[in-house]
Amino acid sequence: MSFTHIPFAEGEANLDWMDLIRALEAGHRLPKAEIGDTFLYRDPDTLLSRAAWIDGMGLAVKSATIFPGNPKADKPMVNGAVCLYSDEDGTLEALIDFHLVTKWKTAGDSLYAATRLARPDSRRILIVGAGTVGRNLFSAYSAAFPDARFTVWNRTRANAEAMAGDCRGLEVADDLEAAVKEADIVTSATMSTDPILKGAWFRPGQHIDLIGAYRPDMREADDEALTRARVFVDSYDTTVGHIGEIKIPLEAGKIARDDILADYYEPESFARQSDDEITLFKNGGGAHLDLMTSRYILDAWQGAA
Repeated sequence: MSFTHIPFAEGEANLDWMDLIRALEAGHRLPKAEIGDTFLYRDPDTLLSRAAWIDGMGLAVKSATIFPGNPKADKPMVNGAVCLYSDEDGTLEALIDFHLVTKWKTAGDSLYAATRLARPDSRRILIVGAGTVGRNLFSAYSAAFPDARFTVWNRTRANAEAMAGDCRGLEVADDLEAAVKEADIVTSATMSTDPILKGAWFRPGQHIDLIGAYRPDMREADDEALTRARVFVDSYDTTVGHIGEIKIPLEAGKIARDDILADYYEPESFARQSDDEITLFKNGGGAHLDLMTSRYILDAWQGAA
């Protein structure tokens, strides 16, 4: 059996953010994905496997090993790969670098939402969090908003300055509240468990993109942020009841289930309605998005051959 191996650098050379958005849009026109996650533990190490099957696209299993002790031995803490299988006969089509899929899936997910929910004339974009995802967001958002001015805020200013050194034209903000108030788009990718973004800071016309929270106890925005905004998610199945950003205010009665207006499988409802409204998007990821991204990566690889 032969299959394609796609490493990070070689695979990324063929990719384009706007092409990925079109691939995600097309993927959501297919039948709804079946998804499932499994976790295996050996304290403190973890194996996470996320699987998805989309009729007409194929199957993917994305596996990641998280070994917290690795950095002490100068080894990556997270390792993994994505196996992409044929929808026709189930044979293995490609083995794709885990970090390549994760980078393009995560930032592409948020960018797809922004192209539908943010004002097209957005010119000031604030990135909250100066980690790897923040750098990827700078790359992704630059593709759809090429005339925008970018600012980054991070708890540790030195990390923000380092990111600014890596991203041409990126400015560093010291005051988070002031930076949020000035931005047209706020995209946040932090590991915060307590809200750092306050709804009281938001102004009409903004788009808020929340990425960082992925556990039931994590959130980046407070209750007022959700009550002031029109709320959207990438998938009901991977956010509602799973991620604190949505789960906590729902269970506390601060928002109702009907306040979550649409996910990607409802394209007619997943849209901005006026220039003045505040839109808020929760990026939950999900194995179906890994599958769509992996299929795009393989298609681009084969197209460049």
